[in-house]
Amino acid sequence: MNLFTIETGHFKLDGGAMFGVVPKSIWNKANPADENNMISLAMRCLLVQDGDRLMLIDNGMGNKQDAKFFGYYFLHGNHNLDASLAKHGFSRNDITDMVLTHLHFDHCGGSIQYNADKSKLETAFPNATYWVAEDHWNEAMMPNSREKASFLKDNIMPIQESGQLQLLKAGQQFHADIDLLFSKGHTQSMMHPLVPYNGSKLIYLADVIPTQAHLPIPYVMGYDVRPLDTMKEKSDILTMAAENNWVLYFEHDPIHEACTVEQTEKGIRLREQVKI
Repeated sequence: MNLFTIETGHFKLDGGAMFGVVPKSIWNKANPADENNMISLAMRCLLVQDGDRLMLIDNGMGNKQDAKFFGYYFLHGNHNLDASLAKHGFSRNDITDMVLTHLHFDHCGGSIQYNADKSKLETAFPNATYWVAEDHWNEAMMPNSREKASFLKDNIMPIQESGQLQLLKAGQQFHADIDLLFSKGHTQSMMHPLVPYNGSKLIYLADVIPTQAHLPIPYVMGYDVRPLDTMKEKSDILTMAAENNWVLYFEHDPIHEACTVEQTEKGIRLREQVKI
């Protein structure tokens, strides 16, 4: 398998919300906030090539929302999905599998675009199967009040209407050699692909460990619906990663793509940075 980092741009969220109960005096050293307490975050996706299959994991927030929406989230930077794909010789039409870890807008907004005359919404990857965990899809259809603002109908319903949606039940996979872990602390049934990489595995963390600064177990986002579950899931993932030399792939870290970890006296911490 060939793996490619796909950068889709940066956006901003409240730093306190990103680090929960951790004091700003601590997290601000790793992720400096602006005058509005907002921190810059990546929307880093992963492209996996295996034979005639080209699998994209997540796709950022897209660009179809209005100015008011982007006024909340401050999309910025020099990266975008199309340029990142083109850098590696690909386009949206080449994607055979669009794998969505979950349906929050900053992970799936690029799934849908306007057609040429902007009269309707359509899938942005016309030749792809869109893979979503069934339990998560059901959650997005009837969202709890805490998450409702993150599930945008314009990002979700056109996928179903296109006929390209494929729901994954427990125990199913979208590729025979890519295992799936699931977590429920951040949102119900978030998928974490485990991709073969350099004789070991790379785990796509999505929002269970959004940045390298979130490696310590108590560093849990205020957005998580079940923070105690997140802490347990982080502990399990980090233990497996340290024991098996997995590469941790960060979707939201503004600087660091990936790393390996090791057991220390302070718990599991960074061993070395990895560039995919």
